[in-house]
Amino acid sequence: MTKSKLILGIESSCDDTAAAIVEGTSGNAVVRSSIVQGQNALHAAFGGVVPEIAARAHAERLDGCVAKALSEAHVALDDLDAIAVTAGPGLIGGVMSGVMLAKGLSAGTGKPLVGVNHLAGHALTPRLTDATPYPYLMLLVSGGHCQFLLVRSAQEFSRLGGTIDDAPGEAFDKTARLLGLPQPGGPAVETEALKGDATRFKLPRPLLDRAGCDMSFSGLKTALLRARDGVIAANSGLTRQDRADLCAGFQAAVVDVLAEKTRRALQVYLAETPAVPTLSIAGGVAANTAIRAALENVSAEFDVACTAPPLALCTDNAAMIAYTGLELFELGQRNDLSLGARPRWPLDTTSPAMLGSGKKGAKA
Repeated sequence: MTKSKLILGIESSCDDTAAAIVEGTSGNAVVRSSIVQGQNALHAAFGGVVPEIAARAHAERLDGCVAKALSEAHVALDDLDAIAVTAGPGLIGGVMSGVMLAKGLSAGTGKPLVGVNHLAGHALTPRLTDATPYPYLMLLVSGGHCQFLLVRSAQEFSRLGGTIDDAPGEAFDKTARLLGLPQPGGPAVETEALKGDATRFKLPRPLLDRAGCDMSFSGLKTALLRARDGVIAANSGLTRQDRADLCAGFQAAVVDVLAEKTRRALQVYLAETPAVPTLSIAGGVAANTAIRAALENVSAEFDVACTAPPLALCTDNAAMIAYTGLELFELGQRNDLSLGARPRWPLDTTSPAMLGSGKKGAKA
């Protein structure tokens, strides 16, 4: 019988500073504590995340988050079996802050260090929250990423498709800026959409005429910009109802694209005849209730279970990093103090890069 492990997780890949304690074994773990300190107030005046500000905030807050996570879990550093940390992908300054702290803790305590891919953290969240058995289909949909993954283990992922430009979360943020709504854009656009008419503006559903599971959201954002400018030109301004209708139309387009592409991904996944067919949704955009509802309906069409994490585990957090670190630790992964921070780190390293590549590696 596998011995229960106690893992500290550290996350600092974007603008959430987080630490958590997870205890258990692969597929059977609990969150003992989860601390997340957001930075929305620090970036509000800039219309988006400023990497330098985010990195400095992480450096100031990480040790306090770790101390609080340990305290709330009623454990000490000496009780840990390992220290897991996001080693990429993400804003390099923030990732470095977390990696350096984790390396210092590892060196000071002698506890093993496990570097975790941030995207794997999201992808394995269903294992933590629902003990979802492998293999399952994951739609990872967030501010920086959108891809369909066949998750076969903590180390084996096959990408079925993804966005070739903007991720949905990025498109939501840009839409909010175009319409004068606050950041983060996802919740703001969703709230406005509840008051709007989704049929008023005829916005495109990109790539639905193309086979496969790839997606595109950049053109949708441009279409919304043109629709907004058309209203302003015709009426010398934008009313609250205009704004709500634009938000509703935009969100409906995103929902339609994700729903249809999910149907196609499910067909590929089900061809492998998984024992317990499951669609899981993770990432910040998975908190959108309209998107969740649409994907639950698609799953029902195929008689496939649909899981999504609690809202607190959809956005960036360290519990998912601690849990992924636990699975990797059980598989024998150990990193030494040469562990580096990576701005880019695709999960599926065998597929061609979707968003280009360069000296820092494939983007996705």
